[in-house]
Amino acid sequence: MTTANPLTPRQERVLSGMRPTGALHLGHYHGALKNWVRLQDQHECYYFVADWHALTTHYESREVIEKNVFEMVIDWLAAGLDPEKCTMFLQSRLPEHAELFTLLAMGTPIGWLERVPTYKDQQEKLKDKDLSTYGFLGYPLLQAADILIYRAKWVPVGEDQASHVELTREAARRFNHLYGREPDFDDRVAANLAALGKDSAKRLEKSRKAFQETGDQKAFEGAMGFLATAPALQPRDRERLEGWFRGTGKAVLVEPQALLTEASKLPGLDGAKMSKSYGNAIAIREDAASITQKVKRMPTDPARVKRTDPGDPDKCPVWQFHQVYSDAATKAWVQQGCRSAGIGCLDCKQPVIDGILREQQPMLARAEPYIAQPKVVRDIVDAGTDRARSTARETMREVRDAMGLNY
Repeated sequence: MTTANPLTPRQERVLSGMRPTGALHLGHYHGALKNWVRLQDQHECYYFVADWHALTTHYESREVIEKNVFEMVIDWLAAGLDPEKCTMFLQSRLPEHAELFTLLAMGTPIGWLERVPTYKDQQEKLKDKDLSTYGFLGYPLLQAADILIYRAKWVPVGEDQASHVELTREAARRFNHLYGREPDFDDRVAANLAALGKDSAKRLEKSRKAFQETGDQKAFEGAMGFLATAPALQPRDRERLEGWFRGTGKAVLVEPQALLTEASKLPGLDGAKMSKSYGNAIAIREDAASITQKVKRMPTDPARVKRTDPGDPDKCPVWQFHQVYSDAATKAWVQQGCRSAGIGCLDCKQPVIDGILREQQPMLARAEPYIAQPKVVRDIVDAGTDRARSTARETMREVRDAMGLNY
């Protein structure tokens, strides 16, 4: 087993995080982790443990957070995240997140935070907690800082979290509007244009005039294509000239895009949303005997009182598991057998048990070395945090410079 090596940078960066709530379940796997594992082979992925975010709603329960942090990272590794393919790190070890959050807060209207849909929704759902705190009001802006500090292009979220990405885009847009124009912007643009050569600079200025005066999209696309491939320009020079062409300044913070992911199709054992607090979950690292027992006890169609009673799979929670774990032939067997009373409920549940174990048992096996050697898990988090820190510090140098704080 090895700790993480430096990753090969890929063109588009993905960032996502999870609050450490303890051991994860299969709903987390199908709702997020399965997608994270796929993305690590396609992009430069940063995945972080959002332990500060856990404090926004559980600030009185600090004693469980450390244990939950490393339990969750083991679950990530068990699910298939590879420290040699992605960067896994701890939010609270990077004070740069808090610094960017503070600086963004200086210019973010309170109304933007109050209108985030989850703000009032969570207050309604968690009435047993006092959430009239600045931390809870501001957590979407802390999320924005988490994303913006890594200049992430994509943020994988479900539809219910898309509003948070939009707030992040607004925060970046406002920051760039307020601070994106460098003090010597005109001189730097002139130097960049000179580096392109007289003829290229002249054509670019002509296209700029056409775009800004008439909105000529063809001129815009041609100019962006030219800037993207001009060998005389460094990445930050390209970005500066793109801002000059559009009529804005340099984009200090990158506006991310939401990468919408399907909601988890795996419900809880009772058909409701899978959740530890509901007692209807299967943990990623649960043993086979416990999983078998839980599935065998799952409720079924209430109409099937006796073995000979026909049932309706659409009214049975077990059928929802078949939708995730069974192939077409098995689903057809369930539909025919249940409706005709040709199979019993225990018969119907066995392919689900087999499917869950087929997916889950390799996770259990992958977790074992990390459970036996907890220091390896901490080393992985440390290496990822060091790598993330390098990126975060680079962004913060530019943010401080843009705000005039580099004195």
